[in-house]
Amino acid sequence: MNEKRNDTKSLVMLIGSMLIFGTVGIFRRYIPLPSALLACCRGLIGSAFLLVLMGIKKGEKRQKLGAKKTAALALMGALIGLNWLLLFEAYNYTTVATATLCYYMQPTIVILLSPLVFREKLTLKKGLCAFAAVIGMVCVSGVMDSGMPSLSEMKGILCGLGAAVLYATVVIVNKKLPGIDAYQKTTIQLFSAAIIMVPYLLLGQDFAEVSCDAKAIVMLLIVGLVHTGICYAAYFKSIEGLRAQSVALFSYLDPVTALILSALILHESMSVWGMIGAVLILGAAIVGEFTGKAGKTAVAEKES
Repeated sequence: MNEKRNDTKSLVMLIGSMLIFGTVGIFRRYIPLPSALLACCRGLIGSAFLLVLMGIKKGEKRQKLGAKKTAALALMGALIGLNWLLLFEAYNYTTVATATLCYYMQPTIVILLSPLVFREKLTLKKGLCAFAAVIGMVCVSGVMDSGMPSLSEMKGILCGLGAAVLYATVVIVNKKLPGIDAYQKTTIQLFSAAIIMVPYLLLGQDFAEVSCDAKAIVMLLIVGLVHTGICYAAYFKSIEGLRAQSVALFSYLDPVTALILSALILHESMSVWGMIGAVLILGAAIVGEFTGKAGKTAVAEKES
């Protein structure tokens, strides 16, 4: 993919999907559903859309997956579901900006785990990127402004970081399962993400307390169909016609969009230290993305 010239149509699809991914946090604020139920619905609607899409494209050959690969994909799907659960909870407890920045610690986590998982050398450049991101996380946490953050803020930060750890795990495992059709892989993962939420909902959710008006239902359908089904399909289709570094660079439209919209729509403010932290985290992620093969391939396994 690195030797390809960027296709204009693919570039438009990628930019569009990244801009839409960046609005997930905004939509979550207007959907009054428990995070587990929202994650379950998102996975079911998204996987159903991709199944229909694959049915329409039934002329294309799909490989037969063995039991081991299917089980591995189902496991990754379960991790994605838990990842969504923690991310949606992070949006509940802290600002969209802070939750997003915590979530984008994922590249740093992959960099730090690479020596153990992939036997890759931790270069000075990668080490500095990881250090900068950690300092950025301290700035974003609010410690530099007023000491320890509130209990609610700390819950949001920990949920965001937990989501980042799960996201990093999915990226790492996905890299160990190459050569699987992107739509086929994503459909299994999204469906598994929904299924893993079912026991959690049956055991811990009082559905009598769940209420959802027409506006919220429309937004839920948008998150399932547009943010998950359509955007995942567009994303995976777009990367076929783009260079890896282009995919990596434009993927950062996602957090930037989230930061801008959280300020414009939700009127969330960010302190000077928070802004410095945002620059450090996103800057470290972007620089680290272009360091070695791990960074270039990691973005191709994005599971937003």
